[in-house]
Amino acid sequence: MKVELDTLIETLREELTQYGELLALLEQQQDLIVSRSAEGLLENLGAINAQVPVVAAARQRRDQLRKDLAVSMGNPSTLSFRQLVLLVPADYQPLLEALVDEINDLLMRSQQRLRQNHLLLSRSLDLMQQMIFSLFPSSGGQTYSQAGMVKSGPLPQSSLCEMIL
Repeated sequence: MKVELDTLIETLREELTQYGELLALLEQQQDLIVSRSAEGLLENLGAINAQVPVVAAARQRRDQLRKDLAVSMGNPSTLSFRQLVLLVPADYQPLLEALVDEINDLLMRSQQRLRQNHLLLSRSLDLMQQMIFSLFPSSGGQTYSQAGMVKSGPLPQSSLCEMIL
């Protein structure tokens, strides 16, 4: 069982590292959004898209090791990680709990940063759309109906730039 536990610990450390790298990319993304660096943002998106499957693979490996360890200890493979930790030798429990807590913290912080970045990008897109429609009002615009649906139609004919004929 010691070898299985050591492998699980190494896998948890690897998962922690991968989540840390994802969070760093999301923080970089936020900086790029705020600084309006379109080229940097495109590169960052590529890096994030490459990191997501790495995180998923680390998570799947950890989950498989959890199942294998549970079965090797005579328990069902559906045993949760927290339940499994209670069944391992006491000297391993604090380390396993700390690693799981760190992973969960990074996961929550990554989700929070992802939501923040989404809001920033959405707001930037809305502002650009408003600017385009104020410069070229004849192109129409998108508004929301009372039901919350997007409807298209012409915006009021006021603009910052009017063509001189």
